[in-house]
Amino acid sequence: MSEDGVKKSSNPMVALTTGCIAGGIECIAVWPMEYMKTQLQLQKIVPGVKPPFTGVISGLVYTVNTTGFFSLYKGLDVTLVGSIPKAGIRFGGNAYCKKLLMDKNGKLNMGQQFMAGVGAGTIEAIFAVTPMETIKTKLIETNKGLVEGVGLILKESGVAGLYQGLAATILKQGSNQGLRFMFFNKYKDIITDEGKKPLTPLLALAGGMGAGCFSTMGNNPFDVVKTQMQGRSASQYSGTLDCFAKIFKNEGFAGFYKGVVPRMGRVVPGQGIIFMSFESIQDVVEKVSFHIISHIPHHTLTHKHTTNQSCPLTLHPKLSHSRMHATPQTFFSPKK
Repeated sequence: MSEDGVKKSSNPMVALTTGCIAGGIECIAVWPMEYMKTQLQLQKIVPGVKPPFTGVISGLVYTVNTTGFFSLYKGLDVTLVGSIPKAGIRFGGNAYCKKLLMDKNGKLNMGQQFMAGVGAGTIEAIFAVTPMETIKTKLIETNKGLVEGVGLILKESGVAGLYQGLAATILKQGSNQGLRFMFFNKYKDIITDEGKKPLTPLLALAGGMGAGCFSTMGNNPFDVVKTQMQGRSASQYSGTLDCFAKIFKNEGFAGFYKGVVPRMGRVVPGQGIIFMSFESIQDVVEKVSFHIISHIPHHTLTHKHTTNQSCPLTLHPKLSHSRMHATPQTFFSPKK
């Protein structure tokens, strides 16, 4: 429930719209840490050879000194363009999956919250994340611009090259969003006493950061494998399981947590920003929608068909009570 008593919408379109805006804000704010995370995960450990950098700070210094400050934003263009619909698909998909899974009282347990997040992450992986992440990884690895980098991918692998590592990406995004939404929704229920109290932006920021930390530690192995499967050396692996096996054989369990520090540096504040932005923006969208719906005349309406015959319209059953209980997703339906 929002501060004005407007019930939070479960409308996927509201979630999609607000998610798009929140995703763009989050992407710009934390991109340099995503760049360093990818660089560290792409490093090959060669015995006796010291890598040019081994951590976030040394990596930032090395990158700025060798390729310039703005190279820290290499790959941002395609990711920013992709992040807007990606976040929209994620939040919209989560709202849609929650509606499918909730019980007759509109409630979901933690397992259902997790599965709704997994569903959202899977949809996101197929329609947005995989091609976007493949391009981003190769742009960072080759230090090329968007047009040149995409041309290189198409030349080397064809259109199918944009979907390298699809299985690994589904595993990563599904577990990622499952853990995040499960954590944040449970946190939100506790903080707001299941919607009876408002969730302030600061509390939403804290909850999003907690969700980011929880999901990163839980699924970083999938992220490492996904990055390897989308890099230029992906041909050395026969598939996702082979990639898991070879990383474990060559680098041990620690190999699955390469890049976890810069990933935490990006994901934790990033998820704080995106959940805070989403909650705040959604409030604005819902207040406008609620205001419009609450002022619709509460009586039978008519409209004309092309045959000039009058077709009565009645309020949808959800509006048959007081208009003050209307929600943004409530709509009109033709009277039969």
